[in-house]
Amino acid sequence: MREVVRYLELYWLFLKQRLKILMEYRASFLIGATSTIAQQTAGLLSVYVVMQQIPTLRGWNFDEILLTYGLLLIARSLNHMFADNLWTLGRQYIRTGGFDRFLVRPIDPLFHLLADRFCQDGLGYFLVGVGLVVRSIITLHISVTSLLVGYIILSALSGGLIFFALNLITATSAFWLMDSIPVTRLVFDNNEFAKYPITIYPQFFRVALTWLIPYAFASFYPASVMLGRDIGVLAWLGPLVAITLTLIAYRVWRFGLRHYSGTGS
Repeated sequence: MREVVRYLELYWLFLKQRLKILMEYRASFLIGATSTIAQQTAGLLSVYVVMQQIPTLRGWNFDEILLTYGLLLIARSLNHMFADNLWTLGRQYIRTGGFDRFLVRPIDPLFHLLADRFCQDGLGYFLVGVGLVVRSIITLHISVTSLLVGYIILSALSGGLIFFALNLITATSAFWLMDSIPVTRLVFDNNEFAKYPITIYPQFFRVALTWLIPYAFASFYPASVMLGRDIGVLAWLGPLVAITLTLIAYRVWRFGLRHYSGTGS
């Protein structure tokens, strides 16, 4: 417990320093934080256009799809804000030899990598996601209870962990490839499928989005619960899937770390 408190205090120190750096260029900070809002607005417009032509997708209307979309964005935003540095592991740290400094300091290298950068771009995703969820709750007349709020928070945290774990697994390839971005993007871009109800896809994709790259636990399954749709035990498996995948990802990371030999520079 004492170690957990220590790392939380350390992370707060890293975060304060990062925010000081970002606020030195306030215009850049605001542009970075809000640029993703414009990006997601374009994405929402495409959904709107599609739904104007097809009023329902396998029984899901426009407002229900926006709920799924919003839940996914919230989970994605948490990973984007606090773990986006995984994307730059190969190019910025391993290729330049900068990763070596993480190995000579008395803290966990993965923690140091994550704490080294807070990405304000994720704030835009978070705001859009929350806005969509709140709008959908109002429009769909979903009864708001403390249990529902707790479920949404738990689902968001679980979804964020799933995004983090998948990115960690793929980013670890940087220890061998130097540049892991193509590998990470190959997996990460599949979250676009989870913006819609997975019931619209063939069986293979439904299985993949549930058990192989389980982004559906960040969007479709919690949305189904909020809408009162019966999906059985899958409604509550999100946290278990997230924790299991995170443990696997950490083992993969440790394996990669043991095989890191430095750049020689």
